[in-house]
Amino acid sequence: MASDKNLRFDALVLGGGIAGLEAALNLAEQNFTVAVVEKDASIGGKMIRLSKVFPTLDCSSCITTPKMAAAAHHPKITILTYCELQTLTRQNGDLVAGIIQKPRYVSEEKCIGCRQCEYECPVLVPDAEQGGFAARKAAYIPFSNAIPQTALIDPGNCILCGRCAKICPTQAIEYFEQPEEFTLTAGTAVIATGVEMIPVEDKVQYGQGQIPNVITALQMERLLAPHGPYNRVLRPYDGKEPDNIAFIQCAGSRDQSLGLAYCSRVCCMYAVKEAMLLSGALPLADITIYYMDIRAFGKGYEQFFQTAQAMGVNFVKAKVAYLDPGQDGMVKVRFESQEATGGVQVAEHDLVVLSLGLVPGWDPEGRCVLSTAGDKFIKTVKPKTSPTLTDLEGVFVAGAAAGPKDIVDSIVEAGAAAMEASHYLAASKQ
Repeated sequence: MASDKNLRFDALVLGGGIAGLEAALNLAEQNFTVAVVEKDASIGGKMIRLSKVFPTLDCSSCITTPKMAAAAHHPKITILTYCELQTLTRQNGDLVAGIIQKPRYVSEEKCIGCRQCEYECPVLVPDAEQGGFAARKAAYIPFSNAIPQTALIDPGNCILCGRCAKICPTQAIEYFEQPEEFTLTAGTAVIATGVEMIPVEDKVQYGQGQIPNVITALQMERLLAPHGPYNRVLRPYDGKEPDNIAFIQCAGSRDQSLGLAYCSRVCCMYAVKEAMLLSGALPLADITIYYMDIRAFGKGYEQFFQTAQAMGVNFVKAKVAYLDPGQDGMVKVRFESQEATGGVQVAEHDLVVLSLGLVPGWDPEGRCVLSTAGDKFIKTVKPKTSPTLTDLEGVFVAGAAAGPKDIVDSIVEAGAAAMEASHYLAASKQ
């Protein structure tokens, strides 16, 4: 339980994604004690859920898993998963964090990760980790390389049959576990809370999630992943291999009607990446990307874009207005072309992938006095010279918590935030 842990650390890292892990490891290697507080049941963030990364097409899991393992086994790092930060205040020169440990209904100390509870559980529910395309049990470990390998029980779907408690070899099941509040004190903090996609239901014009063969880019990542739900790319409506696939860019980004006037930066390149991977998985499929602008701003990104064009990916400069269901699971795409042909046109596709807008993964309002910018991401006070500085003394920001960023920029900023935090700690001890 949290009350048994050492609650005094040199640094607090909020968020266990790639940016948070990089910051934690940088600080730990400088001999500082670090607490990583993660809201999910496993560290790894969005990156561990991806198939490959752009523009190198390296395996995402192969990059993230060693970082996760290094943090989990580092003697200076304590990982607190399934925890929510409630307050962060400065008191007597220290940062004091009020945290809630959400109940797993499985003892972290007793669980040995044998998964017997999962195998024995009779309840099957859609698995969000697989885009909802596969099922998981009500008692489960989030995914195969999750850290920690500790089970949890979904109270909304558990039928209290008692089979998991009977089979557990260490008597780790705790049906009556309650949330636990505790405080954590640190000298400095790095906020690395990342981003979330807007709910597909927010986009009325694109079917609000009710059109069967309209999926999100994260769902496509799972279809493309070697450890995905089907081991191949199939459309959800009827299990058919799609012959004609469309990507719709800026599905929520640069959209004043949703209050997201900003560009989400990574959508163009991950759509290009997924299109290239689909070309390999489905060589005969026609792939179209509907875009307003292609933003290939990073090292090697323009060449990556050009390679996709050379592979036969069709890029159509247009703004998609509506999606409607067609016959036999087809999706009708109504768009206004910005090319020479111009005008409003309609095309049909087997499968449509939405590049949804990105929003902050954590809102500091009511929790701490950190300021946010107009886009609700954490505001940096010197964005050009010191992009990790916030307006709260001793608190620094890394990665997409300060705005949408790709993985490379997030890792670089995490290193910068760790260095700022270490300088702050060194100065405060003089």
